[in-house]
Amino acid sequence: MAVGYNPLAAMTQRLPEWLKIRIPRPDTIREVEAMMRKARLHTVCESARCPNLPECWSKRTAAFMILGDTCTRACGFCAIKVGRPLGADPDEPENVARVCEDLGLKHVVVTSVARDDLADGGSTQFAETIRALHNRLPHTIVEVLTPDFKGDRGCIKTVCDASPEIYNHNVETVRRLQTVVRPQAKYERSLGVLETVKEIDEKIYTKSGIMLGLGETRDEVVQTLQDLRRAGVDAVTIGQYLRPTMRHLPVNTFVHPNRFKEYEKIGEEIGFLFVASGPFVRSSYNAIEFSKKVMAERLSAAGV
Repeated sequence: MAVGYNPLAAMTQRLPEWLKIRIPRPDTIREVEAMMRKARLHTVCESARCPNLPECWSKRTAAFMILGDTCTRACGFCAIKVGRPLGADPDEPENVARVCEDLGLKHVVVTSVARDDLADGGSTQFAETIRALHNRLPHTIVEVLTPDFKGDRGCIKTVCDASPEIYNHNVETVRRLQTVVRPQAKYERSLGVLETVKEIDEKIYTKSGIMLGLGETRDEVVQTLQDLRRAGVDAVTIGQYLRPTMRHLPVNTFVHPNRFKEYEKIGEEIGFLFVASGPFVRSSYNAIEFSKKVMAERLSAAGV
């Protein structure tokens, strides 16, 4: 059954034909959901109302969201609730690792809400979760998608010292639209986070993502890709912004799939190791494809 992504958005904006998704059978979705609730875990798939949740959960994959489901920032595009979060759960790292082991995951994505209320921004919880995953699943690729930690090098180093295979941090949009889309973040700070990761450990692959349809121009998108590559970023994701509720920023443009293909080609020409570009591409969607490239490179370097 093909359905439009968002009934609320559809009330005010007619969705083009390419923004249709096919809902799979719910059996595995219910199974994954039950495992998450039993372990008291959250996923960004649910909290951010990701359009790919049915597909990913039916394949027994998910992006784990640690440090609760309440964010200290209020970005104009994000559906995650904002407020005063609870303290960090000391059992959470092991709970995430155990569920990943039960699911038999080969690539695990760990993200979080912004925790500006914590002295370390939640970086210690990230590090402990990475170590718990490596202990239980030594051959699994661990990807983290972190907030900017206000650019604190010590927080970034705490995460890097736990040796995630991939460190993801999104710039989200072009430089001109930053104050509208994410007023508590900064474009240069985000580039700095990604540069710092490479300075601390050049073996860690870096990744970032941007959303289209918020009013950016083609030249601005190309400039953003060039800025990310100059910051040493290895992989980039490009997707269509979809309004999660009527309280969020409206969609300015529904970008045609052909334009996404153009940006993919430009990204590859600029020199990214991996570019995922399409209307439903998200930071964690099909992350396993970049994971395969990472593993192939490492095996080649090891002479295997």
